[in-house]
Amino acid sequence: MSTRTIPFFGGCICGAIRYESTAEPLAMLHCHCRDCQRSSGGPFSSSVIVPREAFKIVQGEPHVYGTPSEAGGLTRRAFCPACGAPISGNPDANPNIVGIRTASLDDPTWFEQQFDVWTCDANPWDQMNPALPKFEKYPG
Repeated sequence: MSTRTIPFFGGCICGAIRYESTAEPLAMLHCHCRDCQRSSGGPFSSSVIVPREAFKIVQGEPHVYGTPSEAGGLTRRAFCPACGAPISGNPDANPNIVGIRTASLDDPTWFEQQFDVWTCDANPWDQMNPALPKFEKYPG
């Protein structure tokens, strides 16, 4: 496992989108909601949650697609318009945070999952870590 340094960086697979975060993560999680499954192409999406003011796109302009959120408003998922790689998610219901897609990190090895959310949508074949907290929908 690598050591996380601040700031940390990432981007898409083709290199058109680059970002940086200048803050320590607030949380690291797997979201099992159907929208995250569909947008990731897998059983969940892994995210590093950071304060919105600490996240900055430094190269390129991602395309954003919004889906209705049970918490209110939309969840706006940013992805590269050239290669389609997911970059981040911004919930209207909590505009002070950004969820950075873990696979987009330059060094994703330091990701340490802390909990699972939206387990009510998890597939029966999705093997979650039984030692971590689970939330049927949103934490708290």
